[in-house]
This record gives sequence, structure tokens and C-alpha cells, in this order.
Amino acid sequence: MTYVASLPEVVFLELVRKALAEDLGSGGDITSDQMINREIDISAKIVARQQGILAGDKVAALTFDMVDSSLSIDWKIFDGQLVSPDTTVAVVTGTACSILQAERTALNFLSHLSGVASATHEMVTAVAGTGAKICCTRKTTPGLRALEKYAVRVGGGVNHRYSLDGGILIKDNHVAISGGISSALKKISDIGPDIGVEIEVDTLEQLREALHCGARSILLDNMDNITLSAAVDINKGKAVLEASGNVTLDSVGAIAATGVDYISSGWITHSSPSLDFGLDLIE
Repeated sequence: MTYVASLPEVVFLELVRKALAEDLGSGGDITSDQMINREIDISAKIVARQQGILAGDKVAALTFDMVDSSLSIDWKIFDGQLVSPDTTVAVVTGTACSILQAERTALNFLSHLSGVASATHEMVTAVAGTGAKICCTRKTTPGLRALEKYAVRVGGGVNHRYSLDGGILIKDNHVAISGGISSALKKISDIGPDIGVEIEVDTLEQLREALHCGARSILLDNMDNITLSAAVDINKGKAVLEASGNVTLDSVGAIAATGVDYISSGWITHSSPSLDFGLDLIE
């Protein structure tokens, strides 16, 4: 397991608060309130229903704590570790009503983030031995970017720029509005060395032009594998090359084999399937 620094609680504190407010509404859990004595204590286990990589343990823990700080949670599996079907991930103990109030919100976070980590891990595994790194994009769920990018790192991927101010990425529309590759690159020639600059190209002709202008990071957009291989040959190690567009689990291995340095995927954050978890009572 690769070590990944945990996110500070302050990053997701408000997200958890809003998610709980959304689920509890104005009246709280009226079903549990009507059916269960508030003094009844239980123990319940969070169980994985599928195989994957766990992500979101601290977020789920905060969810239970925010509902009732007297609840205790004992984690058996931690972020970055593999879970198999029927694996007990954690045991929660305390007031039954409180556990049931927090259950769905906690599992929603755990399922989504573990899904992102698991999808990333699958792609990382598919490119193993090629030298290519899997990175995410800004195609994230609004409000959840910090958590989703964290889950990508848990799964073994790397983060592209976090936001629009995290580096200059000259996309095709920037190029078109600027009047071409050379014109676009000239507009940022006075940018300091501490700010990364990457430019998107659609053709080998644009690639040659970008290299001639001194580009050191180039995004190869929607190129087939033959063209990607040709781009690597033309580049000869001058610039860092990132492949992007229509990246799937079925295609990523062949893309990596072309020799590109990075492969970016929006799918791992915006369309990865959730990993299924359940909360089962311990008799």
C-alpha cells in the first residue's frame, strides 16, 4: 500500500454537515424515532459487498461523530487497503437511533470515494510496467473535488491541476481564439517558472509547432494509438506527453504502451461505479 496523506478534516467538515442536513431534513429520522427506544445501544458492522480499494474512512467516521459524538467506530480496514466481499471494514457501537441516522450518509461517502479509488487502481494496474501514470481531471462532482482527487491518490493515481489557478493549460479553444499554437504560447512567454504550462494539440503538425516553440508539457488530445506512438517518436523526450480522450479500462493499456508519460481520465471521477457497502447488525 502506498502512503497517502489524509485530508485535513477542515476540508470535508462542511461537506459532511451539508450531506447530513440534506438527508435528515427538517424532521430527522422519523421512522427510527417512532420505532426504536432512544436508549437502546447496538453494535453494527460496515461490510464490503464487492472487491475494491477503500477510500473515505475519515469522512465516514466524521459523519457518525457529527450525528452523535458518543458513538465509537473501530476500523478494521483503512484507506488504500483492498477489501473483498463480506469483509468487515469497521464496527460502530452506540445508540441505535444515532447509528441509523448516520448510516446512509456515511455509506454514500464511503461507496463513492471507494469507487473512485477502485477505478483508479484498475487503471493503474492495467498500465503497470509501462512507466505511464494515471491522472485525473477537473471532471469532478461539484463540491466533491477535494475528496475525489484524494480518492484518486488512494487508488495509486496522480492529480492534475486542482483548479483553474493551479497551472496554465492551453486548450483547443484557447488556441483557436489566440490564432494558433505559436500565438497562444507567445501570450504566456512572460509567465514565471513556478507556474506550469501545458498546451493541447490535436495533430502531429501542432505537436511539431509546439515543440519548436519550446513547449515542455503537451496534451495529446483524442489521438489514436498509431498517432500517439508517432508523437512519442517526434518528441524524443523533449516534452512531457499526456494522452487524453476516450480512455477506458479496455484501451488504457495499449495507450500506455505507446510511451506517453501520463494518461488522463475523467471517467475515474465522474463515472466510476460506486463500491457497495452495507451496515449489518451484530447479534
